[in-house]
Amino acid sequence: MAALARARADLPLWAPVGLGVGIGLYFLWWGEPGAEARLSAWALIAIGVLLWWRAAEAARLGLGVLLCLAFGFLLAQSRAQALAAPVLSFRYYGPIEGRVVEIDRSGTDRLRITLDEVVLSNTPPDRTPARVRVSLHHVQPGFTPAPGLRVMLTGHLSPPPPPAEPGGYDFRRHAWFEQLGAVGYTRTPVMLVAPPAAEDWQLAGHRARMRLSASIQGQIPGQAGAVASALLTGDRAGISQATNEAMRAANLSHIISISGLHMGMVAGFVFAALRLGLACAGSLALLWPTKKIAATGALFAATGYLWLAGPEIATERAYLMAAVMLAAVLFDRRALSLRSVAMAASVLLVLRPESLLTPGFQMSFAATVALIVTFEPWGRVGPRIPAILRPVAMLLLTSVVAGFATAPISAAHFNRMSAYGLIANLLAVPVMGSIVMPAGVVATLLAPLGLEGAALWVMGWGTRWMIWVAEWVAGFDQAVVAVATPPGWAMPLMGLGACIAILARGLGRGVGMSLIAVAFVGWALSERPALLIAPEGELAGLMTPEGRALSKSGASFIAQNWLDADGDTLTPEEAAARAAFIGPKAARETELPDGRRLVHLTGKGAEARLAEHCHDGALVILAARAQGLSSGCDLWDQNRLRETGALAIMPDGRLVTSYQSTGPRLWVGRPREKLPQ
Repeated sequence: MAALARARADLPLWAPVGLGVGIGLYFLWWGEPGAEARLSAWALIAIGVLLWWRAAEAARLGLGVLLCLAFGFLLAQSRAQALAAPVLSFRYYGPIEGRVVEIDRSGTDRLRITLDEVVLSNTPPDRTPARVRVSLHHVQPGFTPAPGLRVMLTGHLSPPPPPAEPGGYDFRRHAWFEQLGAVGYTRTPVMLVAPPAAEDWQLAGHRARMRLSASIQGQIPGQAGAVASALLTGDRAGISQATNEAMRAANLSHIISISGLHMGMVAGFVFAALRLGLACAGSLALLWPTKKIAATGALFAATGYLWLAGPEIATERAYLMAAVMLAAVLFDRRALSLRSVAMAASVLLVLRPESLLTPGFQMSFAATVALIVTFEPWGRVGPRIPAILRPVAMLLLTSVVAGFATAPISAAHFNRMSAYGLIANLLAVPVMGSIVMPAGVVATLLAPLGLEGAALWVMGWGTRWMIWVAEWVAGFDQAVVAVATPPGWAMPLMGLGACIAILARGLGRGVGMSLIAVAFVGWALSERPALLIAPEGELAGLMTPEGRALSKSGASFIAQNWLDADGDTLTPEEAAARAAFIGPKAARETELPDGRRLVHLTGKGAEARLAEHCHDGALVILAARAQGLSSGCDLWDQNRLRETGALAIMPDGRLVTSYQSTGPRLWVGRPREKLPQ
């Protein structure tokens, strides 16, 4: 009976695992799942429900996980279809009008705005994207973007770019779930069409956030104010690229992105302050449920923080985790447990299935689960440590555990590992938790009275310390270690293995650890493509003993993606200088491992030079559209590449295309067309 009771109790813990596997199956499916797949999932649910009532108690855990798996698959597909919106299918240049809904910075440190209610010239509404994102390349000292502003500009727009290589990160998928139908830039001034509508409550929180952000940065000058603003409001537009890079190199980037750490600090500070204040009420503190009153106040504070910081995936995830834990206090349950984390993960996966693929979701839950698992042995060891050293030991333990749990995920997504991240976190996180966030909460509470100055002064000193730590650690030799991208199956297998190892018992834990080991071995033994060709033929990259050599120094975004995935620390310009390609800039040549010539033709007149190089079975990459067929070579022009996407030739000679990796998905869209006249 005890085993059956444990099986019933374990089902809530396994529910997010089943949901995650089902959601992952949808995204790993080749092509968009059709009616047969949906009917199969519904049939599995129906059969599972029928068997549930007749199955033995011990079998219900497996049936429950299968039901969650089928439900997760259907949930992800339904979510993808519900967010369907027009995606621009051609390159556009002309007037763009819309309402500002988001403000951030691009990777090149340029201000960037996202618009909805978009109007494009000569484009019918059924082909106009729901949202577009535009980088502002023109310095506009008189224009301050704000949520709700209706603006007009003249700019370039393109469809969301395809993966830089087969199996690489697909921005189109991310854009689909954001209903982002086009991205581009403008070099002209932005004109104000109309101020924010007073009745536009949808963006009221965003406007309040930007006003508070401006106030914070006005009272805390420089990057310290920008970081303080990011911590309290989520507005990261003021943080420079140099500060971002230093934070990444020191493994402190999680500090400037609102996450469970920030939400926990805000809720924890309010909870502790309220409980301490209520404890001072004398004999009444013995009669009042002070713990539950403090939890209720902390829940209201977390809700206000969510409203202020905006409903981003990371913020919602952090709020759900904090809300579940505070609700556990209200119902006399253990606040921090695997069950509360599983509940938060299940709710988030149901609301936003696509969040499963984000590094924030994976790293946040990995760190939290690892810390909870560590609490049990810490409870036995901790009391043996002298009281004066116990906080330091606890801080060291949490930093090491969270670092080990998130390091593989961070390396897989960002191709970088911080060699000295532990040192940076030990120096910065305590200051953030004990000084920066409490001072920020006090400043927010005192702001309506105009008395926030002293609290912001304290917060500013704390953020300056954090920036100094990041820059100091980032300056160490070999501070950042480059890591090659793992094969696509490795991280899902590793995640599944970790879940099994933590939740299973006996032999199951060995199975989970074996899956993790297989994933790491597969990652270590994986080979990068011998040759990569960009989606429109604008760049080619050949792997050499020294690293990937590039055919030219342009197309820096794609080049940087390739080098990052290789685990290469060189810049695109340095990689283009590697000895492999020869010849003039517009007609670069090299020899492939199989002995064939590779010719990359670019620039004006590239097609006219095709006949000169298309012979003897050469592999010719043409960054233009060939008008006729060429029989003397293996020609890959833009017409052919737009049907396949990026191209890769593996070390064994196998040819892989982006289309082969994904198939026809909702977010892949149609081949690009010319601008309609």
